[in-house]
Amino acid sequence: MEIPNAIWDVLVSAAFWTAVLRIATPYVLGTLGELLCERAGVLNLGIEGIMTLGAMAGWMAVYQGGGLWTGVLVAMACGALMGLLHASLTVPLGLSQHVAGIGVTLLGTSLSYFVYRLVLPQASTPPTIQPFQPLDLPGALAQTPLTYLAALLVLAVAYVLYRTPVGLAVRMVGENPAAAEAQGLSVTAVRVGAVMAGSALMALGGAFLTLSAFNAFFFNMVNGRGWICIALVVFASWRPGKALLGAVLFAAFDAFQLRLQQIAGGVLPYQVFLMLPYLLSILALVLVARRAAYPRALMIPYRKGER
Repeated sequence: MEIPNAIWDVLVSAAFWTAVLRIATPYVLGTLGELLCERAGVLNLGIEGIMTLGAMAGWMAVYQGGGLWTGVLVAMACGALMGLLHASLTVPLGLSQHVAGIGVTLLGTSLSYFVYRLVLPQASTPPTIQPFQPLDLPGALAQTPLTYLAALLVLAVAYVLYRTPVGLAVRMVGENPAAAEAQGLSVTAVRVGAVMAGSALMALGGAFLTLSAFNAFFFNMVNGRGWICIALVVFASWRPGKALLGAVLFAAFDAFQLRLQQIAGGVLPYQVFLMLPYLLSILALVLVARRAAYPRALMIPYRKGER
């Protein structure tokens, strides 16, 4: 009975849930960004590259002497520019969203590594910065400001989508762009704006890794988080609140497998524990996705005047 007791001790410990919230933060931000894009009818497979570029740009801004919040703004600006590129290819030109997204991922990742090596050609180990420090708030788990910002952004995105004319416009162009155009909306402008805003949030998720979770930029640090965010959008049924739940659930699986390796590492190979969060996420995705109501105009190009 030692292993069950040890597992229970992990699940009720504050340190475990502190780690869960930290791990969940980039997933929350990336999922919110992808959700905004898809709500407007655009699949953004550039998320992996955008998060990588945001991680590098935010860190580089601070390393060059800027403040931490300056790094956050630089990262989001770079993400918005990458979103503009993706939207320019897929919205007015109507090119394949899959191909354009993969191209943006390759561009963002390669550009990040190129700029890093251009600025630091002789660096054998990643230089470090002073990252955001956890806030000691009464009654709360110690987290950095970006984690609290991510939680506020969930509320903000939900409010904008469901309580404002801007959110209604985004949802209309993702469901029925012809009806949106009949109401005098520019489908192109709304979609481009949504993709830029969503990409800025994705880049913020990447910047969290270098400005908060770690203190340096290194290759492959995003490590597939962007692809997980795309799956989490489906799990969340394109709703911000459920996106938060999905991100925390995946983070809990991830944090738990690390501790499970210590508890039962001698019983099973460690690769089994590494697979655990992905297997459980796939199972949850299968159970939820069958009932998910996706935006009806998702991935469907639209040209003015078409019906």
